[in-house]
Amino acid sequence: MEFANKLSNLAIKAVNSDAVVNTFLAVSLLAITVRSVNQQKDIKALESEKESLVNANKAIKKTMWDWKQQLFAEAASESLLVPLATLKSIYGEAPTPSTGEAVNEESKPSAAKFVV
Repeated sequence: MEFANKLSNLAIKAVNSDAVVNTFLAVSLLAITVRSVNQQKDIKALESEKESLVNANKAIKKTMWDWKQQLFAEAASESLLVPLATLKSIYGEAPTPSTGEAVNEESKPSAAKFVV
């Protein structure tokens, strides 16, 4: 019983001691500093990865734009594999047909009409 009393008195003195409190605060500050440094390294790594991904996306967009322009140029040339109007309608760049250019449904040849 006396051992327990001595141990509890020692614990109470340690809690009330400025040295113990200061040591605890210093260790806490050190732990927070280490965590902050690690997070800062992670942030820098993520920022550099973001920058490289943005540059890669820009390069891909430029390549796709160049391919699209090349495809339009080839479609406009004499060897028509795919008509330019079809390509522009695929990419959503075709102008809307005016009333004079619209083709009537009645004038189109129909293969078979299904009646249900």
